[in-house]
Amino acid sequence: MNDIFILPKIADSRGNLSIIEEMKQIPFKIKRVYWIYDVPGGVERGGHAYRQNEEFIVALSGSFDVCLDNGKEKKVISLNRSYMGVYIPKGIWRVMNNFSTNSLALIVSSIDYDEKDYIMDYEEFLQYSTTSDRF
Repeated sequence: MNDIFILPKIADSRGNLSIIEEMKQIPFKIKRVYWIYDVPGGVERGGHAYRQNEEFIVALSGSFDVCLDNGKEKKVISLNRSYMGVYIPKGIWRVMNNFSTNSLALIVSSIDYDEKDYIMDYEEFLQYSTTSDRF
């Protein structure tokens, strides 16, 4: 599975424009959008998985790493271009770290916020991940 998606980039003398449309550039309908910014040096975000939620993450400004774990395999994806994003299917543990100064992460989600959808304990995630085969 290719996790990195290259978004359309329209460039002209006025600058660049990129777009995300549901069921076109990303494989789900958009229910929620949020962003992470002003992350202090050395701090990690995420540290959880979702039972149902799918996400698409873009570095609108700056750079950061997205560390993905399916319970069997781990991979690190560095995001540093506003026309590139990473798709994270449900059931994948994710941690975001190595945020550069003034970085801005845009996260597009497939469901509304639901605290019950989160798996916050890594050991619970490992038990859950044995029933899935994602990546």
